Amino acid sequence: MNRRIAVLLLPLLVAAAAGCTATGTEEPAPPRPRAERPSPFEDCARLTTPATPTAGAGTPSAATDASAAANGRTGDPLPELTLACFTGGAPIALRDVRGPAVINVWASWCPPCRKELPAFQRLSKRAGDRIHVIGVNSQDSRSAAQSIGEDLGIGFPMLVDQGTALQRALNRNAFPLTLLVDAQGRVVHTDASGALDDASLGELVREHLGVAVPA
Repeated sequence: MNRRIAVLLLPLLVAAAAGCTATGTEEPAPPRPRAERPSPFEDCARLTTPATPTAGAGTPSAATDASAAANGRTGDPLPELTLACFTGGAPIALRDVRGPAVINVWASWCPPCRKELPAFQRLSKRAGDRIHVIGVNSQDSRSAAQSIGEDLGIGFPMLVDQGTALQRALNRNAFPLTLLVDAQGRVVHTDASGALDDASLGELVREHLGVAVPA
């Protein structure tokens, strides 16, 4: 009797053992994709809206424009280029950017760029709506640019030039590169002197854009 029971139970035990083996060799579930980190930079949509210098806070005047013209600083319009915004959304045509504006061309692998970026961030905070402070990340990877933005607390709007289109259009190959753009979208000054600090950046804005930014 016991032998008969053992014979009947043997197929069930074999099936159970096979089931455990099959379960143990199942393919593991694929890892869940990591959520993309939010961008530290602001959206770019407002760049096509003119900045609004406040009366009494360094508003560009007719005298300032006349002085710029007399010194040959009427400037050329921004190049006919359209660049992506780091945060996504509609690309921005540079000729739609409305100044006064300061445009900083930078890359994460450029030490002077990293050194001066905090000064541009402070300028963007102190200037408020008086001027636009805009970054153009060039010849860089998205992850490296994002890491620099996070590490240094950079939050102003950021455009992306994956190659060297902007620098070629300006016939410049220096890093960092800073453009001073007036209310008409003209490049009235280009600076490639190296890392700018708060004082030198403020002086450039006052001299070439006629906007005095509070210290």
